[in-house]
Amino acid sequence: MHRKPLLNLLDRYDARHPSESAMTDRIRQLVVAHADCFDRTCRPGHITASAWITTPARDRFLLVHHRKLNRWLQPGGHADGQTDAADVAMREATEETGLANLRHAAEGPDATPLDLDVHIIPARYDAAGNLTEDAHEHHDVRFLIIAEGNLTPQVSDESHAVRWFTSEELQAVTDEESVLRLWRKSIR
Repeated sequence: MHRKPLLNLLDRYDARHPSESAMTDRIRQLVVAHADCFDRTCRPGHITASAWITTPARDRFLLVHHRKLNRWLQPGGHADGQTDAADVAMREATEETGLANLRHAAEGPDATPLDLDVHIIPARYDAAGNLTEDAHEHHDVRFLIIAEGNLTPQVSDESHAVRWFTSEELQAVTDEESVLRLWRKSIR
């Protein structure tokens, strides 16, 4: 079963974060019910993965200013059929920031994500007002990624900007609870 590794990862996360079981259960239900959960066409939602990128000292945090959503967020995106969420997060981190010297903070068979989140992506319309994509959910598996060496990011086509923030700067540019939760978890 191609979904078993993700279900195992959710079990490990649930064991370490029992207070977040409602979120874990929500993602688990999607994975169990939908064999196509890794495809962006899956509805009511699908698996995505993202990367909370920080320095080894965990004193700076890399965000992208998302072109479609017009806000500062962590890099991430669709699994597009790939079943290893950690690999998806790393792929998206590299594509959206141009950084090459990245590594997962937690690796190995017992590694768990930093966070889980389910959020609504609003419907999109073309210039004529025709629906191009319906509203749906992203069931996001989020990993802590450490950037080493050259820390000069490059803006991708998916973003207006990409930049490092200190803790103080980060709190000044976003009030998005999901982003602030990642920050809080990463500095513990």
